[in-house]
Amino acid sequence: MYPNPLKQKIHNGDLLLGTVAPGPSSFNTAMVCKSNIDFLWIDTEHSSMDIEQLDMMPIIARQNNVAPMIRIAWNDPALVKKAYDIGAVAVMVPQINTAEEAARAVDFAYYAPKGQRGVSPYWAITAGEDFNHVVRTANDETVLVLQVESVEAYENLDEIKKVEGIDVLFAGPLDLSASVGRISDTQSSEVQDIMRDIPKRLEGTNIIAGTTLTDVDDMQEKIDWGYRYINIGNPMAYGVQVVEDYMNRLRKS
Repeated sequence: MYPNPLKQKIHNGDLLLGTVAPGPSSFNTAMVCKSNIDFLWIDTEHSSMDIEQLDMMPIIARQNNVAPMIRIAWNDPALVKKAYDIGAVAVMVPQINTAEEAARAVDFAYYAPKGQRGVSPYWAITAGEDFNHVVRTANDETVLVLQVESVEAYENLDEIKKVEGIDVLFAGPLDLSASVGRISDTQSSEVQDIMRDIPKRLEGTNIIAGTTLTDVDDMQEKIDWGYRYINIGNPMAYGVQVVEDYMNRLRKS
């Protein structure tokens, strides 16, 4: 369970695939973690979930050899700290637009001397791990995912990627569509041109490109473009689509 190998897999250049946790449920977390994923995206930015509701979800993911990735609502040291303290392997920070903002996220994410995060990973006690061992080695496991969601972030990419301590730069297609003036049109040439260019711009760094998609052909295309960290939709949405399809087929029979 500890350390989770996500950071090592990133450094190895492995293809890493995950999906979204469908709500604050330990049972749902355990079920989704059986789907051969590398990371579980636990969203506290746009969902109704807050850190306080997550309880054992990150630990259950860890027990299933899945890296819990908690997306926080903002680049705030209190939110970063609490996410790691309850068991996140990775923390995703939205709307990073400048190298200065990226550097602050790194400072919030790591223990001294690499950063300034306060020390108290109480998840280790809950999970039965050696607290002192986790404290001493946490920086080696910590994964930081920063979202590139605007034209400003894209234009500052060459400066952002110079900031040490970033593991994944994660392109957000929906927010990019709004930023380029084509809101919700994630397949627009403006969005797709940016997304095609991001992995190229990260070549030669220790940072990999990530994104989130729902269509498997779109995912394969992005893998071909160089993306190595991909969120595969939402299992709840996929499940509803299957049920709806079955319902329609049965009603027509």
